[in-house]
Amino acid sequence: MGCGRALLCIVFPPLAVIDRGCGTVVIVLALTLAGWVPGAIAALVLNYTAAQK
Repeated sequence: MGCGRALLCIVFPPLAVIDRGCGTVVIVLALTLAGWVPGAIAALVLNYTAAQK
């Protein structure tokens, strides 16, 4: 995961996971609407695990 993607995870989490599929975007969007921190953490975790594969 690059620095740009990590920054995008923090600034606007749903946009950072747009390439992971519709379900992932909806989940991260719901978490972001519930609170910015859960959405940002979810986006960071999803992008970090995808980069490890």
